[in-house]
Amino acid sequence: MKALSTPIFWTTATAFLTLAASCTSNSQSRTIAQPLQAEPPTIQEAQPSSQTTPPVISQAPGQTNSPNVQRLLTTKQCPGCDLRGANLQGADLDKANLQNANLQGANLYRADLAEANLQGANLQNANLIDADLEKANLQQSNLQNANLQRADLEDANLQGASVQGANFQGADLEDAILPAGVIRDR
Repeated sequence: MKALSTPIFWTTATAFLTLAASCTSNSQSRTIAQPLQAEPPTIQEAQPSSQTTPPVISQAPGQTNSPNVQRLLTTKQCPGCDLRGANLQGADLDKANLQNANLQGANLYRADLAEANLQGANLQNANLIDADLEKANLQQSNLQNANLQRADLEDANLQGASVQGANFQGADLEDAILPAGVIRDR
């Protein structure tokens, strides 16, 4: 009797997990049965590896090899540049001059913007997850709906910045000058 009940159990369990997987409409609420579906990982699902991979640096469709992106990466100087939708993931932009630049919707995931001049820059809807913005000048910048999760904003100046809808979850704001002029000490 035991020999017959084990295959029935596995058949029932497999059917249940398949049914549960097909009922899930949100891709981020996957069950353990989901790996049976061969989907490539997305950026959100990717785990950090010990290997160093080169940063992905390109432009949004239609703006490939933009002279402004090339200029920024070569000289770290691009004040007032139109960099809307630029993919600057992992770019080394420490001490870059991006004053009044338009970076709306730009991907700056894990970018190094330490001590960068972003005064008056438009970073609306930008992806700044895990970006290094330590000692960055963000005065009068537009950070509306920007994603700054886990960003390092230690000693950054956000005085006068527009931050409505911005996500600062897990961000390091130690000694940062916040939009209302308040310094946050930890």
